[in-house]
Amino acid sequence: MPTTYRRFRHRALLWAVAASLALTATSGAPAGADTPAPGLSQTLDQILSDTRLNGAQVGVVVSDAETGQTLYQRNGGGRLVPASSTKLLTSTAAMALLGPDYRFSTDVLADGSRHGSVFQGDVYLRGTGDPTMLAEDYDRLAATVAAAGIRRFTGRLVADDTRFDSSRLGASWAADDESAYYSSQISPLTVAPDTDYDAGTVLLSVTPGSAPGEAAAVKVTPSNDYVRIDNRATTVAAGGSRAITVDRMHGSNTIVVSGKIPVGSTPATSWTSVWEPTGYTAAVFADALAAHGVKVTRGTVLGKAVPQGATTLASHPSMPLKDLLTPFLKLSNNNHAEVLVKTIGYEVKGSGTWSAGLSAIADHLRTLGLDPAALRQMDGSGLSRMDVVSTEQFTGLLVAARHQPWFQEWYDALPIACASDRMTGGTLRSRMCGTAAAGNLHGKTGSLTGVSGLSGYVTDADGRKLVFSFVSNNYVASSVKNIEDAVGAALAAYSVKGAQQPQGTARSDRPTTDAPTARDEQPGRTDLECSWTKPASC
Repeated sequence: MPTTYRRFRHRALLWAVAASLALTATSGAPAGADTPAPGLSQTLDQILSDTRLNGAQVGVVVSDAETGQTLYQRNGGGRLVPASSTKLLTSTAAMALLGPDYRFSTDVLADGSRHGSVFQGDVYLRGTGDPTMLAEDYDRLAATVAAAGIRRFTGRLVADDTRFDSSRLGASWAADDESAYYSSQISPLTVAPDTDYDAGTVLLSVTPGSAPGEAAAVKVTPSNDYVRIDNRATTVAAGGSRAITVDRMHGSNTIVVSGKIPVGSTPATSWTSVWEPTGYTAAVFADALAAHGVKVTRGTVLGKAVPQGATTLASHPSMPLKDLLTPFLKLSNNNHAEVLVKTIGYEVKGSGTWSAGLSAIADHLRTLGLDPAALRQMDGSGLSRMDVVSTEQFTGLLVAARHQPWFQEWYDALPIACASDRMTGGTLRSRMCGTAAAGNLHGKTGSLTGVSGLSGYVTDADGRKLVFSFVSNNYVASSVKNIEDAVGAALAAYSVKGAQQPQGTARSDRPTTDAPTARDEQPGRTDLECSWTKPASC
């Protein structure tokens, strides 16, 4: 049955409500291990009384980042589906277990003997998981082989993806997301079409013809013959309706492009996952070899390991992990998360599997004083609804992370509220603008249908660093993001030294400003990470 890749538009929601909240704080620091901060409970309780949360499960914890003292909690120990907040577990474990300077390597090797420009034997392309490989990187590898004077391999092109197991999709991932780029298959040998590093996907650009009735033109990036385009899209008159749909059949790399696009309109773009990224990558590399005048006589084979004693012809190192964190966390890249889990499994447990990687992550959590038996992590990204974590555990992790040697690099990679640059603000770049949280709050978002979360760090009005975690499940409103924003803004404006001067009043179910709310937003799906709704509009 075909799976449709839908292009959803998402407008991130702003609720600049903190300025209108009366924070009835008293002077002095809170006493006791879990004594609520003066005035803070009233403020947060008011925000959380929003009727959109009626019947939902909500967990909220706010703690002092230095001492770990709990300042506010509501259902802090309740286990909830965390969605992409799961990446907090994965990314911190990766920095601890792999190290900030960890690099992947993609290598070209040959097994056999060379006779002048002819290599008698097979050429191997071996991947170790680098999700940032672009077609141009494979082109450079091919150019290096050609520069060495090799013009022909008498054997096969062998794609070695044996670093990881053959499981391509995570536990309980939604079947109707299969062709979506944010649910791309996991392989240690892959290619991305862009510098968001959406590994295992192709980018389709649909351009109108010059006159109504003409077929639209479809461009695939990177260019390859591994995917086949069935182009049914047509051009309509200028000003006409625009609706392009992209479908990929299960188990197939035939992509059907249909719909209408008006004359003179800008190209429509769609990112679509491929079936079996190892074969996709091998096809891109084979094309690169041919372009540089290197012939492989006997075709391509997938899934065979490089034999011992093979000769290395070319290598490409990835960026270090500390740099990969930026596209990974800012844009909430699911493929990166799963690659890191399997890499942790390989490096720590000797097995490139989800089970080995997640076991190593659980072991790491114990070293931080967290109990992995009290949570369930089934993948690295949070796409699985089998993941359950409490907000109490998230805040415990956030406190512990501040004492790690890699903390600053990891902290800088988290999305930042209202930082407009895409690789700075990430999934928070249009949220909490006009509040004390803007440019202040660093956090990780999480979104699935009926699941939303925001966890991270914020500095309050007294200069005190706070950690917080807010996760909600089973709400039926289209979005609750602006409730999270109200909490973040209120924490940033909070002062224990004295009450803030209110600039108005706010009802819990609707802000007093003219900012859009979930009830005002335009129709469309709002349960995805905003960076996943390509082209990102958040």
